[in-house]
Amino acid sequence: MGNFSWNLEPNDADEAAEITATDAVPTQSFPSRRDLRQRSVAPVRKPARKPATKPARMRATGPRPRKHKARLLPKLASIGAMLGVGALLVATSLPANALHGSAAQAFEVATPAQAKTQSLAVDRTAAQAAPARDAYTVVSLAQQIRLKYGNQNFAYTNDTLGTIQWPFPIPVPISSGFGPRVSPCSGCSSYHLGIDFTPGAGTPIGSIADGVVSQVATTGAFGNHVIVDHVINGQKVQSLYAHMLAGSIKVVVGQQVKVTEELGQVGSTGESTGAHLHLEIHVDGVPIDPFAWLKANAN
Repeated sequence: MGNFSWNLEPNDADEAAEITATDAVPTQSFPSRRDLRQRSVAPVRKPARKPATKPARMRATGPRPRKHKARLLPKLASIGAMLGVGALLVATSLPANALHGSAAQAFEVATPAQAKTQSLAVDRTAAQAAPARDAYTVVSLAQQIRLKYGNQNFAYTNDTLGTIQWPFPIPVPISSGFGPRVSPCSGCSSYHLGIDFTPGAGTPIGSIADGVVSQVATTGAFGNHVIVDHVINGQKVQSLYAHMLAGSIKVVVGQQVKVTEELGQVGSTGESTGAHLHLEIHVDGVPIDPFAWLKANAN
């Protein structure tokens, strides 16, 4: 092949340069994927705000911040609590009359010695003004039982062949002895003039010796009762049988009776708290302890 060369004329060269300058397409570079990720992740920063400043007048005369009130309230509460505790200590440690009259001056002292002297005077005044207490006595259960039932041993035996016998053929319980006691009911006596046998309601009651019936009654504190007159060892002896069962009396006034003869049955008439025989023995008109008399004379 041969060598070729272009021969441009001056006018053609100017036109070519003009075309190249005006029609040339500018080159554009595109961002890479890495640049796009960094742009999407980077945070958007907002412009910083300038701190608002209050006018000098408002700072000088405006209301105080709330944080000062919050600090002041606990201090006030602590002071109030301390004052309350102090008042409570004074109120509980002073006597009731220490703030009246001359006792109030006992706390206006200048030295501890004067305070001690005046406080002793206040205590002495309070002790003198204390009301007098009533005297109370305590009675134990054992003492109550002893007063009610006595402290005697009521064991005994009966000789069914003797001329003087107990009102029952065999020994029976005795619930109350002769002498002082706690009254078992409103109409009962506090000084017991007899002894109380409790063999059970309906048990037959026998005469303690030969004698004559001098009284039969169905009223009064003894309820249904019988009195028999005896002459024993040259003395006039009377035996009284009280609280008999209603309708059970088997004797009449003036009737002669023998030892152990049935007079009636155990009941609870009159002033009584339960079925029992109240037995009294009078010697020459004086009531004596029936238990002691029968222990000494029954044979």
